[in-house]
Amino acid sequence: MIRFCLIILVAFPGFLVSAQTTEKPDSVKKSQMPDPEKMRIYYMVFLKRGPAWTPEKTEESAKIQAGHMAHINAMAESGKLLLAGPFTDNTELRGVFVFKVDSLEEAKALTDADPAVKAGRLIMEIHPWYSAKGITIDPSKD
Repeated sequence: MIRFCLIILVAFPGFLVSAQTTEKPDSVKKSQMPDPEKMRIYYMVFLKRGPAWTPEKTEESAKIQAGHMAHINAMAESGKLLLAGPFTDNTELRGVFVFKVDSLEEAKALTDADPAVKAGRLIMEIHPWYSAKGITIDPSKD
């Protein structure tokens, strides 16, 4: 066994060095971080089918959808919701939100208040997302 280990170290001397100096992939040196004056954390939310989701359109599902849309409009008018929209490929993933808020807790509170989430038709998956400050969508340029 000792002979095998010595062969490995002699044949692959970089093995020991690289094993000791390898950084975790998610670690970023401060000098490598983008300029905080130009970047900020947003919150990307993936809307997924919830346990009460059904494809049928009923009076109840229409009422929930109307509440969902009203909630989206209210969040957009407040300036906290930058982007929202559905996916069109009919999978478990139903849509996306991008929030400009100060914390994950605030993003979670906004999603928890959505009538479709309250009804169990949608569930939300929230991720912090680092991007350029001031991102917007200009519908006039579309």
